[in-house]
Amino acid sequence: MLVLAATALLALAALRPAAAEDWTPTRPIRLLVPYGPGGSSDVIARAVAVEMSRDLGQQVVVENKGGGQGTIATVEAARARPDGYTLVLGHVGTLAVNPAMMPKLPYSPTKDFAPIILLAKLPMVFALNARVPANDLASFVALAKKEPGKLNYGSAGNGSAGHLAFEMLKTATGIDVVHVPYKGTGAQLQDLLAGNIDAASAGLPGLLPQAESGRVKIIAVGSSRRLDAIPDVPTVAESGYPGFESSQWFGLLAPAGTPASAIARLNKAAHAALASESVRLRLAQDSSEVSGAGPADFAAFIVAEEKRWGEVVRRANLHAE
Repeated sequence: MLVLAATALLALAALRPAAAEDWTPTRPIRLLVPYGPGGSSDVIARAVAVEMSRDLGQQVVVENKGGGQGTIATVEAARARPDGYTLVLGHVGTLAVNPAMMPKLPYSPTKDFAPIILLAKLPMVFALNARVPANDLASFVALAKKEPGKLNYGSAGNGSAGHLAFEMLKTATGIDVVHVPYKGTGAQLQDLLAGNIDAASAGLPGLLPQAESGRVKIIAVGSSRRLDAIPDVPTVAESGYPGFESSQWFGLLAPAGTPASAIARLNKAAHAALASESVRLRLAQDSSEVSGAGPADFAAFIVAEEKRWGEVVRRANLHAE
């Protein structure tokens, strides 16, 4: 009877679901980034990948595959083998904006992926060329309403985070300013400094040095709270437009069908990365807000963001190029 009992216990153990610690990678993991090197997505992905590699005992290799408004890398990830060895950096553009801007989107943000973790949010800020006769959001709105259609703003491209943030601002304030798309943040900021465009919305890192030198004026922050790096600059919400929230965000996802044990282990490694001093310092430099929301909360967040940004796209009548 003792032998039979022991045999039964062994059989039950063999049938139990694998725990998170039971999945351990045995080869490098690919992390696809839907945008080119040097941008916020790339910076965050590489910082997190280094620390995840330490925790997992296998290298997490970042692969930049830009193009198609982020669809190239995202589609590749959706079609990859769901074994835990291919991840993709999810972004507000690929998961919340593209579904509304691209009627024939070749992937489903909610059906084709298994969310792992929401890593961080990067607040958008609104800035003016130094020569624009406005020093805060209220005076800029008044100027734009006085001369509708005369002022313009640049973005990193059609459908970019800056484009959508400014369209959200236009809807909230009722102003009419013209969109000027560029091929990347660098070209956009260069023309803002040169005075070829009047305004722009972007993450703080590219604008802060220019604001400190007086070449641009940061007039408002798109997040729900002020940023430590620019504590005197109010949020859009506290400037008279309650509920306004505009931030880029970044998270890790795997192909749908990836085993729960792999998702749990990858989530654990990502949490360890976010807790590391190197990642926290790097995110703080960009005024990014660490999140850490797990699979279920991240999935619900994607659904809510897809709805929210979809409304912005439809109100502004935006379409993919």
